[in-house]
Amino acid sequence: MTDEVLETSASPAVAEAQETAPDSDSIATGSNTEQNALTHNHAQDPEGHSHGPTLNPELRREIFVEAPADAVSKAYAKAIKRYQKQARLPGFRPGKVPEVTVRNRFARELRQEVMESLVNDRFRAAVEEQNLQPISQPQVTELNLLDGQPLRFRAEFEIAPQIDVTGYEDVKVEKPTTTLDETEYTSELDRMLDSYATIETVEEDRELQDGDWAEIQFTGKRRETDGGTPDPAIAERTEDVQGDDVMVEIGGVNTLPAFNEALRGKKPGQEFQIEVEYPKDFGDLRLAGQTVTYDVKVGSIKKKVLPERDAEFAKQLGEFDSFEAFETDLRDRATKRKQGAAEQDAKGKLVDALVERFQFPIPESFVQQQIDVRLDRGLRALAQQGMTEEQMRQLDFARLRDAQRDEAVKEVKASLLLDAIAAKENVEVKEDDLQRELMMLAIQSRQPYEQVRERMQNDGGLQRMREQMRREAVATTLYEKMA
Repeated sequence: MTDEVLETSASPAVAEAQETAPDSDSIATGSNTEQNALTHNHAQDPEGHSHGPTLNPELRREIFVEAPADAVSKAYAKAIKRYQKQARLPGFRPGKVPEVTVRNRFARELRQEVMESLVNDRFRAAVEEQNLQPISQPQVTELNLLDGQPLRFRAEFEIAPQIDVTGYEDVKVEKPTTTLDETEYTSELDRMLDSYATIETVEEDRELQDGDWAEIQFTGKRRETDGGTPDPAIAERTEDVQGDDVMVEIGGVNTLPAFNEALRGKKPGQEFQIEVEYPKDFGDLRLAGQTVTYDVKVGSIKKKVLPERDAEFAKQLGEFDSFEAFETDLRDRATKRKQGAAEQDAKGKLVDALVERFQFPIPESFVQQQIDVRLDRGLRALAQQGMTEEQMRQLDFARLRDAQRDEAVKEVKASLLLDAIAAKENVEVKEDDLQRELMMLAIQSRQPYEQVRERMQNDGGLQRMREQMRREAVATTLYEKMA
């Protein structure tokens, strides 16, 4: 199942845009940060630009709203009366500010108050009269709002698509194998042992070989790979790339081939130069599309020493009498993890199959909101990696938004489909299950349960959590019904 769930009432992104210099330990590895992303902030856009409101023509509706002049005058009179009572102006007693003074002093505030009340009321009445159900904020145009004149305006908005999910029960995917084989168990055990390994310096006089770790120091100078116009998403960077005491695994799966080849056979104290071309789709955007020339010095050779598989080590891992007892427990936990991961993957494929089968127009307002959600999450991840405000402002946000669109459309469509199926299946979220999720969130955030619930109730987060849980429950129901 997609790990993105549509948040139809999600607020615009609030993080600011940034970009950064590469981490020293990413220069020799393929550590992937491209999905960290790339986000845009509508609320605090450093460039101050906005994306023009767009609506899906198939779902777009327009209404023309009017109200008589006396209704406008009454709304103004009500607002003026309130301001007369509350205004505190020099030279006037409280509650005795003349109407003309209020009109002149608070003209903008009065118009805004009348607009928020009268326009909203008339809009709601008009859509109810025409039996329309907007799902997006109305875009008001041709607004005429002056005291003593009739109110007139046009409003455009999107309505929910009609979704026919007839035959959804027939959508199937292959159920995964969840039995843990010996190779998988061995890999699980190796990962566990590796996490308890110690790093020791190799004292013997020898060359670096596969399996060793090289402790290196380096300085790199970089330039654009193709020598042409730089990618607009990458600011021109000429500063040196430096690292001290950086550990690089020789032959490691995350070590770039160029570093493997250059370090293999070297001895401590040796110095050499290496040129590395990073592809434009390299995971670390701070190096993508550049050629970097490194001056490298090997400091020392390190090796990992794994713990002994004995009863003493087993006791460090928990209440186990022997290492064999620990292995039994590890195998059981690994099996359950595989089952969970396999089922989650199958649910994702099932939702993808539903998305492929059913066609209907997608609300553009939902798509833009989901793009905001995806980009905001990615930007936060980049900020956590140390990107500065100034650096991130140099990113091409229009390009980054376009890059997120296809996945956002798919996620919105999946959410709408799951909602439609939930209605047919009468799937609802039990209050106990919701409370359990809230309690877990409160524990993770180290905040009181009631405080978390109240905050999420006020900002719409509680409803979004309920919707997400409902969609996950639908995917589970469909998965369990497959033969």
